[in-house]
Amino acid sequence: MNIPLLLTPAFKDYIWGGTKLRSIFNKKCDLEKVAESWELSCHKDGNSVISNGEYAGKTLSEYIKIHGSSVLGKNCERFENFPVLIKLIDAKDNLSVQVHPDNEYALRVEGEYGKTEMWYIVDCEEDASLLYGFKKEISKEEFSQRIKDNTLLEVTQSVKVNKGDVFFIEAGTLHAIGKGILIAEIQQNSNTTYRIYDYNRKDKDGNSRELHIDKACDVTSLCPATHSSCSEFSQQKGYRIKQLASCDYFTVHIIETESYASLYVSEDSFEHILILEGSCVLGSDNYKDMRLEKGDSVFIPAGYGDFYIDGKCTFIKTKV
Repeated sequence: MNIPLLLTPAFKDYIWGGTKLRSIFNKKCDLEKVAESWELSCHKDGNSVISNGEYAGKTLSEYIKIHGSSVLGKNCERFENFPVLIKLIDAKDNLSVQVHPDNEYALRVEGEYGKTEMWYIVDCEEDASLLYGFKKEISKEEFSQRIKDNTLLEVTQSVKVNKGDVFFIEAGTLHAIGKGILIAEIQQNSNTTYRIYDYNRKDKDGNSRELHIDKACDVTSLCPATHSSCSEFSQQKGYRIKQLASCDYFTVHIIETESYASLYVSEDSFEHILILEGSCVLGSDNYKDMRLEKGDSVFIPAGYGDFYIDGKCTFIKTKV
């Protein structure tokens, strides 16, 4: 029988990262900086590893290869590859100003899918902000010239953020996470990023990081981004739930349990749970209780059926 799988993430030590994923989310990692933990990933650049049951030590990709597409669900049949990638991101410093291509451009130029993503602000320092699109529509010529003149930030939109804010970032949207922000990111399964401006920083070897100006000019939407609000919480028995985002690639809810929540995984899609606050027990009639703490990440196969969350906690639930 397929059981819920506790996952160990892949870690990334990008130069802008901090230490909160270790200190706050208890991530076990030897890296000095832990910029990202890839909590649900079948990407070649970093695979999640199973840490429980008979498949402990195998990657999630290996597990799916063994069991086939049925563990992913009917909604994933239209995708050639595993469709989503879920991360925790600790921005101690500003990320580069960047953009992601859409599927058509990315498949043609990079050989992988593009990237549409959403951000949930898990926590942030006072007065933290991020870059999100432009203040007004500009021409491609102005965009290119401002990149050359180092004046791009004069026309980009800075948005102050608060804990619990949600940002949906379609492919083509210019963006950058600001320093002092901790984010849960749900995205297409892609690692293609075009950097436009990187604050003239050097990497650990003293080299400037690569920029991708020409490609960015090809794909950037040169207009203000629309910050759409998500729905309100709906009260259920023992918990409340709110949809954060829904698109062709993922549907994301946040759930706050008061004590006990009865949930269900259909044959349409697998579900992924990422604990943001508190602790709980995940279990079902067919599986012994799994103790989960803040930062834990669980893949539940499609068609698993009824399961429960017992305890007071907050978690993000993602499906396709």
